[in-house]
Amino acid sequence: MPLRLVSEYPIDPLPLRSLPKLRPGPWWPRLKPWLMAALGIVLAIAIGVALHRLLHEVRYDDVMAAVQATPGSNIALAIAATAASYFALSGYDASSLSYARAKVARSTVLLTSFVAYALSNTIGLGPLTGGAVRTRMYAAAGLEPHQIAQVIVFNAAAFGLGIAAFGALGLLWGAHEVAPLLHVRPLALRALAAALLIALAAFLWLCARRRVLHLGAQRTLRLPQAGLALRQLVISAVELAASAAALWFLLPADRIALPTFVIFYAIAITAGIASHVPGGVGVFEAVMLLAGGSHVPTGAMLGALVLNRGIYYVLPLVVASALIVVYELRSGVAAPIGRAAVRLSPRLMAALTLVAGGWLLVSGVTPLTEDAKEILAALNVPLPLIEASHFLGSVAGLGLVLVARGLLHRLDAAWWAALGLSIVALVLALPKGFALHEAALLSAIAVLLLISRRQFDRPSTLFSQRLEPEWLLALAGVVAACIWVLFFAYQEVGYTNRLWWEFELDAQAPRSLRALLGVVLAGLAFGLWQLLRPPAGAVALPSDEEIERAAAIVRAGPASDGWYAMTGDKHLLFSPSGRSVLMFGKHGRSWIGLFGPFGDPREWSDLVWRFVELASAHGGRPAFYQVRPAALPLYLDCGLHAFKLGEYAHIELPGFSLKGARRANLRSGMNRGEREGLGFEVLPPAAVGALLPELRAVSDAWLERQKTREKGFSVGSFNARYLAQLPVAVVRREGRIIAFANLLVTAATQEASVDLMRFVPDAPPGTMDFLFAKVVLHLQAEGYQRFGLGMSPMAGMTTRRHAPRWQRVGRLLFDYGERFYGFRGLHSFKDKFEPVWEARYLAVPGGVTPLFVLLDLAALVGGGIKGVVSK
Repeated sequence: MPLRLVSEYPIDPLPLRSLPKLRPGPWWPRLKPWLMAALGIVLAIAIGVALHRLLHEVRYDDVMAAVQATPGSNIALAIAATAASYFALSGYDASSLSYARAKVARSTVLLTSFVAYALSNTIGLGPLTGGAVRTRMYAAAGLEPHQIAQVIVFNAAAFGLGIAAFGALGLLWGAHEVAPLLHVRPLALRALAAALLIALAAFLWLCARRRVLHLGAQRTLRLPQAGLALRQLVISAVELAASAAALWFLLPADRIALPTFVIFYAIAITAGIASHVPGGVGVFEAVMLLAGGSHVPTGAMLGALVLNRGIYYVLPLVVASALIVVYELRSGVAAPIGRAAVRLSPRLMAALTLVAGGWLLVSGVTPLTEDAKEILAALNVPLPLIEASHFLGSVAGLGLVLVARGLLHRLDAAWWAALGLSIVALVLALPKGFALHEAALLSAIAVLLLISRRQFDRPSTLFSQRLEPEWLLALAGVVAACIWVLFFAYQEVGYTNRLWWEFELDAQAPRSLRALLGVVLAGLAFGLWQLLRPPAGAVALPSDEEIERAAAIVRAGPASDGWYAMTGDKHLLFSPSGRSVLMFGKHGRSWIGLFGPFGDPREWSDLVWRFVELASAHGGRPAFYQVRPAALPLYLDCGLHAFKLGEYAHIELPGFSLKGARRANLRSGMNRGEREGLGFEVLPPAAVGALLPELRAVSDAWLERQKTREKGFSVGSFNARYLAQLPVAVVRREGRIIAFANLLVTAATQEASVDLMRFVPDAPPGTMDFLFAKVVLHLQAEGYQRFGLGMSPMAGMTTRRHAPRWQRVGRLLFDYGERFYGFRGLHSFKDKFEPVWEARYLAVPGGVTPLFVLLDLAALVGGGIKGVVSK
């Protein structure tokens, strides 16, 4: 295989040869995951200490009593408030779409908003957040990448302004309630609130008076209209009140007044978001416990918070997952929105599986309810079965946490593991203590996994997955949290060695202790195996056999640009079946795929994921150059961003003709060539080898006259193996070859193009026009549908004033960079053939990464840094 690795690696399971190691990359990419993980550990410890101090006098039984004492009517009201909150959240998306000047069907907005917030509210992890959901759904709805970016940014800004506005109003109302908690004077809080409201009023005034805010010499911000800003503030007020009410309804009858409660709620929500802890778990609870301690008993508040986690966070996640997988059963999945929705199911199932795993782990370290003990005793359930189900259920919870990442990456092995673990845990939930809510969640996961089976189509093994440092440390954090819950639940039980050997129905602390030990040992073993397993290996250029395999794939497909894999200067990544291939180059830390996968379209998504994982495993920057619009979802799913590079021109051959004023030069060149006695011939691949010395002489003369050297990567070079694979069109004069062009064609006769077009210095004027016209007519006669003219860089960039910065810079280069690269001249040359123009994109991580990728791309094309600064 082309990725010849020293040891087993998930990218390619077939046997591979040993190769030299990759050079170590810059220190920051390797150190960053560990630093971020260390920061997360410090934050988790701080949260744990704060919760321990707040709960040192609270008993687990008090919390469970508060949960069980909550009336069903209050739970129903909390569910209704949750529904109202999520409906109001869709107003954020509606406002952001209005700001981005985009129109999307209301049903799509509702579905997108609900799924995005169900994910981001519950999980909060980067790969699972709502931004990825909006990117996929709104891209399927026809929005441009810059519009989607505006939607995401507007959502975040609107939420921040809404929290600030109504937090300030709440402080004005109840400063005397909050001041003792912060150890400040009420007057100071009211002054702060007044300042926030004045700033908000100034913002609204700016929205009413001017549409653009200048932030510097070259930076501007388009402000929303005043009406839109006011409408969004109303939406924020409704949403904040509804989400706060969902928790408020779960408090005891003598609960705190709702206006004061909203203040505390806004502060807690802000703290949870600022902490970047997934779902704000711990941070939100700590702030609410601290703020409501003087109004609501701590045990009752904690019980309400536990219920709120299930109602406001877990329940919408289950409903969102069900909504998405229902698309699997509908006939309308062929529509773009339906396909986009269905492809979200791996994210939702990964999130739901992660939640279920955490639920099982907590269940394993907490005691049974009195009702459960009575049922087990009445049914005479054997004690060994109770002990085994408790122990194995906890280990199954750890397994679900581990396979959640595989579900996110759509691994079929992860699907089987999640399905098996959920069924096993479902069966064990009954003898463990008749945990009906737990069983209901596991049943839902099993059913949803079965319905969404087709989305987990990446063949792989669970043992081939390599977890990043942050995942390993997050796993350690989960285990540490379970240890804390164990001590909290059994704080009145004194520890002795005898606990390990007590086996009785009432011996719940020993049972939980043994279950936790199993989880700790299993997690420790997995973590050590991940850390100590052999390295991933290294990447090498393809062998002759691999190039031949790639040639067979390209030859049978419709896309002619796959022939660039034959030049031998790019690495090749095959699918496990060998039916698909992806070519890529590497320079510095940039791993750049060219065009995308070729072969079986059903394997493309998996191939893109494998490439991204391979680059990330080596600390690299994954990117894809010249991506077609139809293929963008493949890359957006992997968390990459799309940046327009220019437009690709192709001629529709069935209707092509040399007639017309715009093709007069081409027609004139062909007629002049015939008068000059030029002859045209297309050499089959079998005849090219014998003429390679003559063709090389033409090529060398052309290179010398152009004062340039061979390029690479996205441009072909004079390579004997490459040229011998394809037909070559030649122009002869008196039997001597004076010009040639190699034809990129496939057996599918769909697309065709040329790569090398070279001629001798003494060729008659118009020789290349003659060659070009003859090639196009020849391909038309052969039945090809399209003839590619190549990409025109920076073409098609929008001229609007408030376009994304990337496109504004591209437009400037196109307009004023003619002396450096002939942007306009190249576009004008191709435009005279009246082609069809199609956008081409760079798929790459965000931030400043595109700039580094483009620099490395230039080095790949130029053959190194020297080739970038010289011809």
